[in-house]
Amino acid sequence: MIRVLLVDDQPLIRSGFRALLDLEDDIEVVAEAADGQECLALLGERLPDVVLIDIRMPVMDGIEATRRIAADPALAGVHVVVLTNYGMDEYVFDALRAGAAGFLVKDILPEDFLHAVRVAARGDALLAPAITRKLIDRYVTQPPPARVGRGLEGLTGREREAVALAAHGLSNDEIAGRLVISPATAKTHINRAMAKLHARDRAQLVVLAYESGLVTPRGS
Repeated sequence: MIRVLLVDDQPLIRSGFRALLDLEDDIEVVAEAADGQECLALLGERLPDVVLIDIRMPVMDGIEATRRIAADPALAGVHVVVLTNYGMDEYVFDALRAGAAGFLVKDILPEDFLHAVRVAARGDALLAPAITRKLIDRYVTQPPPARVGRGLEGLTGREREAVALAAHGLSNDEIAGRLVISPATAKTHINRAMAKLHARDRAQLVVLAYESGLVTPRGS
């Protein structure tokens, strides 16, 4: 059973998502919260697999709540998905840097929404290659200050290559083709790199690849 915590300051939004999730046999909404502070208060007691959280809320916004969740070792199994009305805006990038597994636009189709919840619960990447490329485009126009050497010395040569390709928007299958290895080996390289860099998911791995200087927007 996938345990979900809904966080949004608009009751109608929460009730709409809840009605959809409650129809699924493998998903349970364990709690609702109206802001990030209330979300944090519920986490220890309810321990959800997935937190669906709005970015813009009073008291504590979704970005700060995501940052605190990502920083708490006791919540390592909690996957945060941010909700937004606005697509790939600045707040979304801040949320990804804070540790979100991905994001969803609130007008998403119901079947895509349910699929995304299941993907997040598995701990898999919630960023499709097209979305990853939008993330890259953001760095092309406004690259953040590089934090060079952030644990990269611990990566093997193959792991560095795999991470660089992931940061350019390639899937595991595409990475495998480029490096002439099996998809399973490509996935292993990515997973080991995530562990070494303490990245919670592929989204954060892509952000770290750019912020560390491993790759640049115009090359690797």
